[in-house]
Amino acid sequence: MAKSKNLTGMKWLRTEMERNGYKSLEAVATEMSINRGNLYRYFTFENRPSVDMLPVMATALDTTIDDVLIALEVV
Repeated sequence: MAKSKNLTGMKWLRTEMERNGYKSLEAVATEMSINRGNLYRYFTFENRPSVDMLPVMATALDTTIDDVLIALEVV
């Protein structure tokens, strides 16, 4: 599956989850060592992750920090 360019928020996250073989938010959150609710709030734009969380997200989703920032609508 192609990278999820032009998508943001939960649509981006769901596409990346599928691309990486994750079946649930819980699985992604566990990989990132965070709470599923926090992951959801990041990608519904309710909260922003800390700067320290960005490389963790990028690694877990096999993408770049830039892509994560775009998906979170930070840049």
